[in-house]
Amino acid sequence: MKPWKIVGSQIELRVRLTPSGGRDAIDGVERDAEGQAYLKARVTAVPEDGKANKALIALLSKTVKIPKSSIKFISGETSRKKILRLEGEPEEIILKLDKVLD
Repeated sequence: MKPWKIVGSQIELRVRLTPSGGRDAIDGVERDAEGQAYLKARVTAVPEDGKANKALIALLSKTVKIPKSSIKFISGETSRKKILRLEGEPEEIILKLDKVLD
């Protein structure tokens, strides 16, 4: 199971974020207790004033090569588990995410 799904012409991406993680990186995929897959991401930013969320958006933007403005939060802005919407060509975004996870 992948941590994303195509919804119309967008990608819905589930992320588990570790703020103050020592580096900005994507560390693979993990499953929660319900079996839901999450992209594991860590950022150096602290979880205050939205700094970690901004760092996550920057990391994803750089990783899948879409503008930061094309990444929006659907839910979880104040929690470790987040759902984001990525706007762009879904097939291209999925190829880039798959490449990072290989």
